[in-house]
Amino acid sequence: MRGLSRASLAEVEERFNAVAGSADLGTLADELFSVADLLDREHGLRRNLSDPARPAAQKAQVIRVLLEGKISGAALETVIAAVSAKWARLGDLADALERLGVIAAAAEAEAQGRLDDVEDELFRFGRITASNLELYRTLTAPAAPAPAKRELLNSLLAGKVAPTTLRLLIQLVLHPRGRSLDSGLAEFGRLVAAQRQRLVAVVRSAVVLSEVQKQRLATWLRTSYGRDVHLNVEVDPRVLGGFSVHIGDDLIDTTIAGRIEEVRRRLAG
Repeated sequence: MRGLSRASLAEVEERFNAVAGSADLGTLADELFSVADLLDREHGLRRNLSDPARPAAQKAQVIRVLLEGKISGAALETVIAAVSAKWARLGDLADALERLGVIAAAAEAEAQGRLDDVEDELFRFGRITASNLELYRTLTAPAAPAPAKRELLNSLLAGKVAPTTLRLLIQLVLHPRGRSLDSGLAEFGRLVAAQRQRLVAVVRSAVVLSEVQKQRLATWLRTSYGRDVHLNVEVDPRVLGGFSVHIGDDLIDTTIAGRIEEVRRRLAG
């Protein structure tokens, strides 16, 4: 997430993995989100806990005094590990805690057999807000009260999406943390996909792909990349024949429109 130190993150994730196995993962996710949000609000506390010159034991004691008895043991141990690590940027501590909250939520979805649902629902929500300007503006308006945004999300999605999806969308909409809604959805989507070490492919086709076609495409991509690939399929009438696949920075374009554009580029060159 946004350039976090890999060494520090690995240390914290090791402790998180050790305590998460016996934790209520949904509760753990909510608690880590809450602590990240607290650090975003309380600048002085964030500065003191992120100060690399302060002894780790001292920062751990501050967390124990502040949070012991208010959050679960698993969350407390994770936060202590995070404040004990060294971070390069002031916002890295909160970023790391939010990241672990997303991972906890994704692990809960996986345990419930709903990880695929969460990936699909985050993607579809992005498409819905992209096509509904009024909804997008309402959810991203800085002046709109957080309770109203939460109520709107609950009214639209409660009972219609996986609980993990709703949990992640509430966190993202109520606490954008400097991100656009689109970039936040992409960021959370990557973390959810990584729960099973999978890549995410955005497929655009002029027609709806059959299940057999999607399975064949997924098998081919898995063979090509050596990892499972989750397909987010968009039907786009502007695609002329074939389909295009985006995986990270890679583009596989078999469309007529893509070939026409390639010819144009070659002629222009």
